[in-house]
Amino acid sequence: MNRIIVILCVALLVFSCKSKKGIVTKKPSDETKQVEVKQKDKEKDVKVYANNTERYIDFHKATAQNEMSLYGIPASITLAQGILESGSGKGRLSVKANNHFGIKCHGWTGKKIYHDDDEKQECFRKYKDAKYSFRDHSLFLSERKRYSKLFKLKKEDYKGWAKGLKAAGYATDRKYPQKLISLIERYQLYEFDKEVLGELYVKYENPVTQELTMYTVVKGDTLYSISRTYKISVKELQNINGLSDTDLNLGQVLIVKPSSNK
Repeated sequence: MNRIIVILCVALLVFSCKSKKGIVTKKPSDETKQVEVKQKDKEKDVKVYANNTERYIDFHKATAQNEMSLYGIPASITLAQGILESGSGKGRLSVKANNHFGIKCHGWTGKKIYHDDDEKQECFRKYKDAKYSFRDHSLFLSERKRYSKLFKLKKEDYKGWAKGLKAAGYATDRKYPQKLISLIERYQLYEFDKEVLGELYVKYENPVTQELTMYTVVKGDTLYSISRTYKISVKELQNINGLSDTDLNLGQVLIVKPSSNK
């Protein structure tokens, strides 16, 4: 009997030892700890953006500044146009074709994409990388005579550039200048102009630009009648708006300078 009791005790002792060994967990090795630390550091490095527009600015600010250095177009204007026209990089043309400025084919020999715009299935340029879209935007403005007056403006004068783009026919939206200015001021895009210009940057308030206002052409308008209303010459109207002749279109927006007593 005593022998049986001893055997049972030994069996219970062995079973108990095995159970304890079974729940023992290994301590993490130094290599495992290093991997975990690297993973945490990687997670810390991931930028968090408040919205798509902030992400867009961060991704493309360096490209816009480079274009400003090369072609003289304010980085603030380029970024604001890109944000507005590409839907902060989420529009179909920017996603499918890296086309951030809605530039149409116009003799383009590269790859193309078709997209509904003013008319159905219009031809737009397709780029391998977004940076080429930014370069094409610079060339588009700098090589066309109708935008030549923009390059006489101060680089700090983003308001003048915004209004000048609309006046030169870049967009049909009457509120296009205000939309650009709003984006520039909301996201402080002028800071990127400051970085490019450095010590040359001077906060610019152009009294002439501030006096300018917009006028939308209606039926029966002529340059002469508009010039009489605003007491300026036809030639001055042409110069302000980059017009080579006296032809006007209904709905066309002109920059006019009111007289001091108007």
